[in-house]
Amino acid sequence: MTNFGEYQDEIYLAGLSGKLPKLPVDFATLEKRAHAAMPPSLVSYVAGGCGDEHTQRANVSAFEHWGIIPRMLAARPVRDLSIKLFGMELPTPIFMAPIGVLGLCAQDGHGDLAAARVAARSKIPMIASTLTIDPLEVVAKEFGGTPGFFQLYTPNDRALAESFVERAEAAGFKGIVVTLDTWITGWRPRDLNQSNFPQLRGHCLANYFSDPRFRAKLEKSPQEDPRAAILAWAKVFANPMTWEDLPWLRSLTKLPLLLKGICHPDDARRAIDGGVDGIYCSNHGGRQANGGIATIDMLPGVVKAAGNTPVLFDSGVRSGSDVAKALALGATAVGVGRPYCYGLALDGVDGIIHVLRSILAEADLLMAIDGYPTIADLRNAAVRLPL
Repeated sequence: MTNFGEYQDEIYLAGLSGKLPKLPVDFATLEKRAHAAMPPSLVSYVAGGCGDEHTQRANVSAFEHWGIIPRMLAARPVRDLSIKLFGMELPTPIFMAPIGVLGLCAQDGHGDLAAARVAARSKIPMIASTLTIDPLEVVAKEFGGTPGFFQLYTPNDRALAESFVERAEAAGFKGIVVTLDTWITGWRPRDLNQSNFPQLRGHCLANYFSDPRFRAKLEKSPQEDPRAAILAWAKVFANPMTWEDLPWLRSLTKLPLLLKGICHPDDARRAIDGGVDGIYCSNHGGRQANGGIATIDMLPGVVKAAGNTPVLFDSGVRSGSDVAKALALGATAVGVGRPYCYGLALDGVDGIIHVLRSILAEADLLMAIDGYPTIADLRNAAVRLPL
C-alpha cells in the first residue's frame, strides 16, 4: 500500500531548497498553461464540447452538489486505494481514459506512447484509443507489466472490427472497451468554426493504415495516396450499433468486454444480460451530445443496476475529490481525461505523472481526513446536497 498523499511532503520539502513544482497541482492553472502552449486548433478539439457546452460544464459542476460526510476516530496511518478489476490487482482506482487526439498533444507527436510509458512507471492502466498516432502494437509494447485496454470505435466493416480486436488480443491488451456514442460526430462549434477535424487531415489513423483488412480496400498505400486512404477511413469509421449487434460483439473476444456510454440503468441491465463484463458510465465528457445530465448524477442508478458487475466511470473528473466522490457513489475505477492530456502537453511523461500523482494525493488525503481508510469504507459515504 502507498500513501499517495505523501506527494505533498515531497513538494513542501523541495520548497525548502527553493524548488517549486514544475507544473501546477490544480486543474484551472494547469488548463490555462496548457492552452497557452497548444496550437489553437488542438485546444478547440481537446477542450471543446457539443453545442453551447452546457453538458460539458454540468459534468464538472455536478460534483459540487455531492458531498462526503466526515467520520471521526477512524484514522489510520496507511490507506488502501487498491482495487480488483477482472481478476487483476491494481494499486490505484484511477485509469487514463481514452483520448483520440492524445498523440498530437505531446511535443514530439507521440502522446500515446508517452501515456503507455506512464502506465509502465505508475502502474495506472491506460485505455488506448482506436485513433492513435502509433499502431496499437507499438503502444502495447510500452505498458511493461501494467494492464492496458483497447478502446474500439466499431467500423461498419465487421471484418475490420474483428481484425482490430484480434490485433489487440495478440498485442497483449487485457480488455476491449467499445464506445457506443460516436457512430456519428456531435455538433462541436469550436471545431466547426475552424473547420478542423484532425482525422480528415490524416491524423491519428495509424491503426487503420497499418491494418491488412483496411489496406486491402485501397488501390495504393496510404503513403502513396493519403487522400484516398483518408476518404476510405471516413467511409468505414461509423457504424450505428444496436442491441442486435451485441451477440456479435460478444463473440469477438474472450477478453473482458466493456460498453462505454452506458448511462441508463435499463441499458446497464440489458448489456449485462447480453454477456458484457463491465459497464463504462460516461457521456463522452459532453463532447458528443449536449443537453444531457451530468454523468456523476447518473452513476448511482447505473451502479445499482449493474450489481456485482464492475462499473468504470469518467466525465468531468478534475481532482482527487472528484475521484473520491465517484468511488463513494459506487464506481469501481475512475477515468481521468483532460487533466492528464494537459500534463502531457506541458511536460510529456513527467507531466502526466505529476498530474496523476496530484489527483491521487488529494483523494488519499481526503479519505484520511474524513475517516475512510479504504475504498470499501468510502462506499455510500456521499450524499446529494440540497440545491
